[in-house]
Amino acid sequence: MTKQNRTILLQKINTKRLSTIWNDFKEALAGSSQDYTQIPLGRAVFLLAIPMVLEMVMESVFAVADIYFVGRLGADAVATVGITESVLTIIYAIAFGLSMATTALVSRRIGEKNKTEASKEGMQAIIAGSLISLIIAIPGVIFAKDLLQLMGTSSAIINELSTYTSIMFGGNLVIMLLFINNAIFRGAGDAAIAMRVLWIANGLNIILDPLLIFGIGPFPELGIAGAAIATNIGRGIAVAYQLYVLWKGNGRVSFSSIPLTIDWQRIAKLIKISLGGIAQSLIATSSWIFLVRIISNFGSEVLAGYTIGIRIILFSLLPSWGLSNAAATLVGQNLGAQEPGRAEKAVWGVARINLVFLGGLSILFIVYPHWFVGLFTTDETVLNAGIQCLRIISYGFAFYGIGMVMTQAFNGAGDTRTPTRINIVAFWMIEIPLAYVLAMQLGFQQEGAFYAIIIAEGCMTLLAAWLFKKGKWKKEAV
Repeated sequence: MTKQNRTILLQKINTKRLSTIWNDFKEALAGSSQDYTQIPLGRAVFLLAIPMVLEMVMESVFAVADIYFVGRLGADAVATVGITESVLTIIYAIAFGLSMATTALVSRRIGEKNKTEASKEGMQAIIAGSLISLIIAIPGVIFAKDLLQLMGTSSAIINELSTYTSIMFGGNLVIMLLFINNAIFRGAGDAAIAMRVLWIANGLNIILDPLLIFGIGPFPELGIAGAAIATNIGRGIAVAYQLYVLWKGNGRVSFSSIPLTIDWQRIAKLIKISLGGIAQSLIATSSWIFLVRIISNFGSEVLAGYTIGIRIILFSLLPSWGLSNAAATLVGQNLGAQEPGRAEKAVWGVARINLVFLGGLSILFIVYPHWFVGLFTTDETVLNAGIQCLRIISYGFAFYGIGMVMTQAFNGAGDTRTPTRINIVAFWMIEIPLAYVLAMQLGFQQEGAFYAIIIAEGCMTLLAAWLFKKGKWKKEAV
C-alpha cells in the first residue's frame, strides 16, 4: 500500500470515528434505548456519562450564578447562604441517601429486565421522600432564627436575613423529590430525562434570581428572600415535569399502570438501604457544618470568601459527580445482569477519566484563583479568603476524582455501609479534629481548615480504592 493510500485510509477511518462519536452524542442527548449491560462498555459509559455530566454542569452553573447575584447584596448575604446551605446539608443528606437506595434498587431491577418491579420501587421512593420532607418542613420554618444563632452568626443576619433560611426549609419537598425522581431516571438508564429536568430547574432559577432579588421590571425587590423563592419555583416546576414524565411518559420506568398505594414493605427495604447512604452523607456534610462553625470565628468576610471558594469548587466537582453517577448506574445494572467483572471494569474506566479531568482543572484554580474569585466579589478581605480557599483545596482534586467514583460505585451496588465507614474515618476522625487543631490551636486560622480538607479527602480515596479492589461489593444483594 502506498503512502498516499495509507493517508486516504486513515482519513476515512478518522471520519468514520468522528461520525460515530457524533451520532452517539446525539443519541445520548435525545435519550438512548440501549441495553447498557450488552453494548460495548466504552459506548455504555459514553451514552450515560454525556447527559449526566451535562446535567451536573447545569447544576454547577446554578451554584455559581446563585452566589454571583447574592454576592451583590454584601458579605452578610453571602454568609447567610453559606450557613443556610451548611444546615440544609441535613436535608441533602437524607435526599442523597434515599436517592442512592433508589438508584441501586431501580438499576438492579432494570438489569434483571423487570421494568414493572423497577417502577414499583421508584413509586415507593417518592412516597417515602414526601412523608419525610413534610416532617422536616414545619420545625425548619419555625426555628430558622434559632438555627442561625446556633451556627454563631451575627445578630444582623439573624434578624434581617433569616427569611432566606425559612423559605429554603419550607420548600424542602422540591429538593427531596428532585433528588429521588432523578435517581429513578438515572437508575433506569434514562439519563437524558434527568439532564433535562435540572436544566429546567436551574435555568428558571438563573432567570428569576436577578428579577426577584433586585426587583427588575414588574417584579418586587425581595433581596435575599428573592433568591430562595427563585430556587424553589425553578425546582418546583422541574419536579412537576418529572412527575408528568413518570406517569405519562414511555421511559423504562412508568407509573401509568402502577396503583398509587403505600407499600410499607418496599419502603422499609428502601429505608434500610438508604440508612447507610444517609449516614455517609450526614457524616460528610455535618463535617462541613463544623468547618463553617470553625471558620465563622474569623469573621463574616472570611466566611463569605470560603462560601465563594466552595461554590466555585462545586462548579468543577459537579460534572465529575455526573461521571460518578454513570459508574453507579453501570454497577447496579451489570450486577443485576450477573456481570460483576464488567461492573468493575466500568468503575476503573470512569475513575481514570475523572482523574484526568479534575487534575487538569486543578492547575487552572491553583494558578489563577484570583480571576475566578474576583468574578463574585471586590471586597479585598473576602477576595483574599476566597483565593486562599480555592487554591489550597484545589491541590486535592486528583484525590477527589478517584474517591467520588469509588464511593458511588459502592452505592450503586447497594453497599451503602462501606462508604459510611470510610466517611467516619475521613471526616470525623481526621478532618474535623485536624481542622480544629490547625485553625484554633496552632494558629493557622482558616488556612489550617483548608489543608485539613485535602488531607481527609486523600485518606478517604486511598481507603475507598483499597476496599473496592477487595471486591465484597460484588456480592451485595438488594
